[in-house]
Amino acid sequence: MRLPLIAAGLLTLPLMACNPAPAPETATPDTAAEAPAPHAPAGRAPVGATARASLVNGTGESAGRVTFRQGPTGVLIRVEATGLTPGWHGLHLHGVGQCEGPKFTSAGSHVKHGDSTAMHGLLNADGPESGDLPNLYAGADGRGFAEVFTADAALVEGAGGPNLLDADGAAILIHAGPDDHTAQPIGGSGDRVACGIITSG
Repeated sequence: MRLPLIAAGLLTLPLMACNPAPAPETATPDTAAEAPAPHAPAGRAPVGATARASLVNGTGESAGRVTFRQGPTGVLIRVEATGLTPGWHGLHLHGVGQCEGPKFTSAGSHVKHGDSTAMHGLLNADGPESGDLPNLYAGADGRGFAEVFTADAALVEGAGGPNLLDADGAAILIHAGPDDHTAQPIGGSGDRVACGIITSG
């Protein structure tokens, strides 16, 4: 006589399993809307600004191109140069956006960070200047390619380095010989053989 009671009890188990526990409360749309808008953290720049420079040699002929891209902590620079003598060449950022040949002295001296008294040279204990970059290598055909990064320059205001697109602009120059990264004022890299005015875009 007890069997029907046991069977009735078993029939109630599936019914209980079909009633799941209530779901936990989730954030309302109003709560989600209160989340702060994304922004660049302190000490990091917004990514995306670009710039370019058309290189010319001392006689005004095309000598390649350079592109610049703003990263969160500096600028990525890609150089594609032509008409160079084979070997290593100094590569520098200069503080005035002018390229009057044949000597390109109109580009001024290297980019500096404010009133910095830093000496020239990536390997100088008292350096480097903001305009100092690694050397560029040209092959037997006179073509040189490089992609370098500098954390001491910017394409936007307040990004932690001198703004290459400020009122007087800036230029990128290639020298006749290699930069030893220590000697003053240009690491013994010799004449300026190619120059490009840095412009936004």
